[in-house]
Amino acid sequence: MSVAVVDLNNDNKPDIITANQGGNSVSILLNAGNGTFYAATNLTGGGNPWSVAAVDVNSDSKPDIVIANFGGDTVGVFLNTGSGAFGAQSTYTVGTQPYRVAVVDVNSDSKPDIIVANYGSSSVGVLLNTGSGSFGAQNIYTVGTYPNSIAVVDVNSDNKPDIIVLSGGNVGVLLNTGSGAFYSQTTYTASSPGSVAVVDVNNDTKPDIVVINGGTFKVGVLLNTGSGTFNPQTAYGAFSGPNSVAVVDVNNDNQPDIVVSNQNSGTVSVLLNTGSGTFNAGQATYAVGNSPQPVAVVDLNSDNKPDIVVANYNDYTVSVLMHC
Repeated sequence: MSVAVVDLNNDNKPDIITANQGGNSVSILLNAGNGTFYAATNLTGGGNPWSVAAVDVNSDSKPDIVIANFGGDTVGVFLNTGSGAFGAQSTYTVGTQPYRVAVVDVNSDSKPDIIVANYGSSSVGVLLNTGSGSFGAQNIYTVGTYPNSIAVVDVNSDNKPDIIVLSGGNVGVLLNTGSGAFYSQTTYTASSPGSVAVVDVNNDTKPDIVVINGGTFKVGVLLNTGSGTFNPQTAYGAFSGPNSVAVVDVNNDNQPDIVVSNQNSGTVSVLLNTGSGTFNAGQATYAVGNSPQPVAVVDLNSDNKPDIVVANYNDYTVSVLMHC
């Protein structure tokens, strides 16, 4: 249901982490070099994990794993004990059916905090890091129905990370008031939004929003107009059940491009940025596994070219597309 790509064992090679909701587990695939991976080792989840992030939460310079346990109404934290091994999971109660998780310092204390989209309770929860990788009770912010994706990025240039959340038919922006508290959301219309990335796509130093529109099978781009407000979306593409989006410069022209997983066709599509935050109408498409969902784009083999990693929901596999 989710994939993260982070160097877990300090060998300067990015590793793959997946959240396996059907197996109630987290899989770790260590990078063997040249973009190949060892067989997965598994950690037991806390109730059908649907989302995973890997961030150092206890300031020991080793990335830890944070998961959203959809079936357990908790978030779980696995502390990295070294060499890519992990301790037992600590769990924290959140809202109903936590769907997506992000880990970002939202209160400027140099300790990453947990932000979770609570699908069943129509809310976003913020758990502040109390030190040593432990977390306080969640602070709750009401959003639209069935929030399913979040990003945490400073969108109004005040050096405080803001929350972008997808729910109902909206993209919601919750601006950070300071100390890790947030204003009520401002919403922008989308069509059954399902995945979001927040990246400056037009080189104006203001992060823009890129969102999957599941209702229209298109990708929408909302350009940041300043002060954390956004233009209505411009839609691109004709995808086949678009599920997940990543925004990374894949052709080395200093303009971020859009990568989309297509769960209906078993493919990944790439839309190249043509400049000024506009994108090619056509797309290059690559075959992967059955029902690909979460996608990540990272240089796996140290050749300074980003590669694509996608989790295939129906195959119980991960596909790796090496940049040629």
